[in-house]
Amino acid sequence: MILTPLLLTPDHDIPAPLLAELTALYASQHEFHTLSGDFPDPYDIRPEQVKAALVEELAHPDAEVLLARSSAGRLVGIAITLAHHPDPADPDPWIGLLMVDAGAQRNGYGRQFVALVEERFRLAGRTGVRLAVLANNPKGLAFWTALGYATVDHRADRRLGRPCAVLRKELRTPRKAARVAVVDPEGSVFLFRYDNVEVGHHWALPGGGLERDETPREGAVRELREETGWTDLEPGPLLCAWEHDFTYSGIRVHQHEHIYVAHGPRRDPSGPHLAATHTGEGILGWRWWTRRELVETSESVWPPRLGELLTELDGDLPS
Repeated sequence: MILTPLLLTPDHDIPAPLLAELTALYASQHEFHTLSGDFPDPYDIRPEQVKAALVEELAHPDAEVLLARSSAGRLVGIAITLAHHPDPADPDPWIGLLMVDAGAQRNGYGRQFVALVEERFRLAGRTGVRLAVLANNPKGLAFWTALGYATVDHRADRRLGRPCAVLRKELRTPRKAARVAVVDPEGSVFLFRYDNVEVGHHWALPGGGLERDETPREGAVRELREETGWTDLEPGPLLCAWEHDFTYSGIRVHQHEHIYVAHGPRRDPSGPHLAATHTGEGILGWRWWTRRELVETSESVWPPRLGELLTELDGDLPS
């Protein structure tokens, strides 16, 4: 999917071919326009109505209209964003409209479109984004909630006074990582104890963020060797992939991890540079955990259900 801003001609017009595409897109969403009441007849949307609405939006100095096209060049969506809300107490940018052609739905375009809009805000240094969903639009609310947006307020929209739910999403920096579950001959697994400024103390497997052009498996091997000094282990099967939020080096991130399994002897980490590495990573200590201990502990262990996942993969091992 490719995003491009809608730019008006010098005489504040929209080229006729593009206006025809936009009109067809708007007309495909008559169900939404029936709910919103933005057009007199949602089943008869005219080019001049679409043009007037977009020109009005672009008259706002903080507004941007973004067009989404498929890899084949088809116009599949439109978004209207606002860099600053009229309320000075609101620090976030807004998505005023995000609409995908009804004929192109169920192809993942909506999620792709949202992700690209969020990335534009993130690259601009924004830490959150808001939008309003009409109270009579449960499908819309379900869509945005599934993408991680949470309701923070209920109020009427500024233009027409329609009741809405206001949703917000924190914009975290995406980070890819990989870890290794090292399992000893008795079935115990090696864990580090971490201290993180956002989530506090927790136990996690050796591993960390991927370097540029590094595959998850390559990163898992490198991180394991850096943090434990063990150079004789290679990751085997993928145990799971999971996502979570935390703060890394002062940056609030949303991390996607691949977790592999390796079998090796029971031992302690060793090496001349481990102390400095552990200090930099917030590692407080380590220990080997039995499956029973993992299941019964009240402490925070990443990933969740680690003991059950290992048992599902390896079978029932001694505890």
